[in-house]
Formats: sequence, C-alpha cells, structure tokens
Amino acid sequence: MRRGTLFKNMEISQIKGLNTSHGEGTLNIVTGHYDQYKDIEGKFLGARFEPKVPTIFEYLRKTFAVPPHQTLIVNGEDRPDEEFYTFSNHFAFGIDYRSNMLSLYRFKAWLMRQQIAQGKLSDKEIEKKKKELTKWEKVDRRTKGDDRQGSELESFWQHWREYYGDSGFVNPRGDRLLTELTVRAIKELRPRLIMVNYQDCDYVHWGYMSHYTRAVSIMDEGLKNIVEAVERDEEYRNNTLFVVVPDCGRDSNPFLNVPCQHHFNSRSAHEIFALFVGPGVRRGDVVDRTVDQSQIATTLGRFMGFSAEHAEQRVLEEAIA
Repeated sequence: MRRGTLFKNMEISQIKGLNTSHGEGTLNIVTGHYDQYKDIEGKFLGARFEPKVPTIFEYLRKTFAVPPHQTLIVNGEDRPDEEFYTFSNHFAFGIDYRSNMLSLYRFKAWLMRQQIAQGKLSDKEIEKKKKELTKWEKVDRRTKGDDRQGSELESFWQHWREYYGDSGFVNPRGDRLLTELTVRAIKELRPRLIMVNYQDCDYVHWGYMSHYTRAVSIMDEGLKNIVEAVERDEEYRNNTLFVVVPDCGRDSNPFLNVPCQHHFNSRSAHEIFALFVGPGVRRGDVVDRTVDQSQIATTLGRFMGFSAEHAEQRVLEEAIA
C-alpha cells in the first residue's frame, strides 16, 4: 500500500430490503446512495434498475461541461442489465448528463447499423439484422431507441473493427476485453472519468474455487496494464486517481455447495474494501476503522472538484493527504 490508502473494513450497510447483488452494488458506488431497487419489468432476478439520484458521471458532466465520450463505463458480456446504469431519473440531471458505455453489446449494435447501411448482406440477413437492432433499441425505454453514442464513439468502434474484424473470434473476451477497451479508450477518447466493471470472478457460481482465483489474477493483470497505460501518458501521469472497490462481498457459509456466493445477504457479503491511489492521496496508509461503500461518491467528488449533493455526505477523510 506504499502508493495509496487502503480501507480494509469497508461495509455495505445492512439495511432492510437491501441486497448484495452486483447491480445494486454498482449503483451504490456511482450514486453514493442506498435504495431498495426493483427490476423495472418485474423479472425474477432481473437487475434493470433505475437510480433516483444522480450518478458521479452526471455530477461531473454538469459541473464541468464534460462531453459524454469522456465519461465512460466499461461493461462485460455477463451483465447486460448494467448497460443501462448510465444515468438517473433525477429531474435536474438524467439523460442530458448520461455517461457513455463501452462493451461488446454496444459494438455489436454499431456493427449491425454499419452492415445494414453498407448493403453487403442478403435480403434475409438484412431482415434478421434489422429485427435484432429493433429489439436492441427497444431495450432501454428511457432513450426511446435514440441512444447513439456520438461521432467519437463511432470512430472508436470503427478503429476496433479495423483491428479485430467482425467475427468476434479475434478480440479478447471476459475481463481481458474490458482491459483492452479501457486502454484503447485512454488513447483515443481521453476520458475524465471511467469505471471498469470487472466480472470474471463471478464464474465462481459454476462451483469451482479455481475459477475465482484465476479471475482475480486476470483482474490484477488488467489493473497493472491500465496503470501502465496511464503512466506512459504524459497528460494522465501524476494526474489520475485510481479507486478499486468491489460491488459486493462474499458469503463465508461453509455449508454452501458453491463457494464465494453473495446472494444470501450474510454479514460477510456486506464486507468489502477500497483502495485509493493517486495524486492527493495519502501514501502507505491502512485504515482500520469501519467505513461505508456509500462514501465513495462524495469522496470522489472531493478529489475531482464536484459536489455529489444527493449522496452520503461523509467523506473518507483518511484518503486525503
């Protein structure tokens, strides 16, 4: 921890009706606010949630007039519901201040439009692509099918296609994909705020602990690559704050057949950590006192110069040099 501050006893508050799911944990982090989320379509185990208070991306964009392509969420293939956590329903923020999304789903939607426009497909293939595209555009009712990502993202996906092609068999997959998208985004899109939703450790739900430990090593390698990309870049070097925080903990129930679950709301599923590294962060500090996941948003606002006015207002003061 020589480069930053580790909060070793961070918790997700044990509030009635609050679940330790990935989607809810992600929204706890980006809003700094706990809520009893329900899937908007009422699906069992669905995670299409809509936050009522602004996200850190909305605060940043509104405060500094940051363009949407410079506020990014990098999402994996296993959590499509989280594609739509880019903005809240708050009347003073919302869709006009939404972040952009980098994911294979977004690339595939862009690619379908390109293939249809280029007219190189058979009539049957075009009809199939149009049905897929219509289905995709109707998924998020809040944008009413008008969720184009802008010229900067169009260019980004064009470069991705030129390098990896259309098949999907050449580009990385899983969390290695997220790392590659992030490193390329740093070079091409110059983000001011980017959130990487690593997910490979969730393969532990198949029942094998080795899936979990292997995934942790892949995430660790990815973080190393992202840090190295930042340190190679003069604009970002010594000007970038890193925050590493899980969206949920893991159950320690020895009687479960599948290790490292988080759906049973046990105490250990609420126990996480947070690591801050970067300019303005205390170096070499380990904080033992209990802190809360909802404090992340306001603390980021303190570092970045915006006020997360609807978030939990307690700042993680020990992180600040």
